[in-house]
Amino acid sequence: MRFMQIAARVLCAAGAAAAIGPAHAADDYPSKPVRIVVPYPAGGSTDTITRLLGQALAQRWGQPVVVENRGGASGMIGTDEVARAKPDGYTLLMNGSGPHTVNVSLFENISYDPVKDFEPIIQTTTLPLLMVVPASSPHRDVQAFVGWAKANAGKVNYCSIGPGSPSHLAAELFKSSAGVEMTHVPYKGSGPALVDTIGGVCHVLFDSALSAGPHVKSGKLRALAIGTEQRAASWPDTPTVAESGVPGFSAYSWTALFAPAGTPEAVLRKIQKDAAEVLASPEITERLQAQGALPGGGSSAQLAAFVDSEIAKWAKVIKDGNITVN
Repeated sequence: MRFMQIAARVLCAAGAAAAIGPAHAADDYPSKPVRIVVPYPAGGSTDTITRLLGQALAQRWGQPVVVENRGGASGMIGTDEVARAKPDGYTLLMNGSGPHTVNVSLFENISYDPVKDFEPIIQTTTLPLLMVVPASSPHRDVQAFVGWAKANAGKVNYCSIGPGSPSHLAAELFKSSAGVEMTHVPYKGSGPALVDTIGGVCHVLFDSALSAGPHVKSGKLRALAIGTEQRAASWPDTPTVAESGVPGFSAYSWTALFAPAGTPEAVLRKIQKDAAEVLASPEITERLQAQGALPGGGSSAQLAAFVDSEIAKWAKVIKDGNITVN
């Protein structure tokens, strides 16, 4: 009996320690530098967004936030590194739509599971895609373009910034949603695709507002629509593709913060809360919009549901379009 009483007390103490431990860890977090891995080279939009957010979090936390670029293999090298990192909240991942929701359907034998290997924290930005045509194009809205494409089946092309890119997948989704036939002409990056769209070689291009936007504002391109579900504050006069007669269409890039699976819940809640407050601040909102990004937010549960929906959506597009990266 005496042994059982002692054992019961030990178990109760252990349970209390376990209950207190995570909260205490969150109270102290972070007590040392935090590393955020970006699975892309330095200088891109995700890298810029991460450094902006990292600076703001460092000021709030009183600890350095170190951004490390681990580019390569379509974002899979850096993503895999974080999947295998110690789940203590000191190694985080700023991932994008490609490595986290597209690659699982685009590549065989992917080395990580985007759902099981990560804890979702918060969506940090939405990066709108603009549907653009040459300034010389006669089409001034989506319906005019759709009507022309249907009347010229087999003669219409769309350009993309590369196979498997958001630009490519958005156009494939548009094809199936609008019921038009278009031939894919892939380019190696946004620059050459924009040059040939401006020159009239490409009939239409889906590209990020950050890249294509300046050419729209200079009059070299015409924006027919934007791919987000709602109009963007930075493009208030540009209708969405969905409201332009292609119901249900949405296609855009995004960034979100993740941690390795098993990271303490209390630590995840603290990161989410602090990141949400930073993203909602007027200064960060203004600076993100200057980069062509829309500030994110929301709960970890909302991000988890969003990731699931994005994986399913792009898996269908990839399968139906028989899309490969070869």
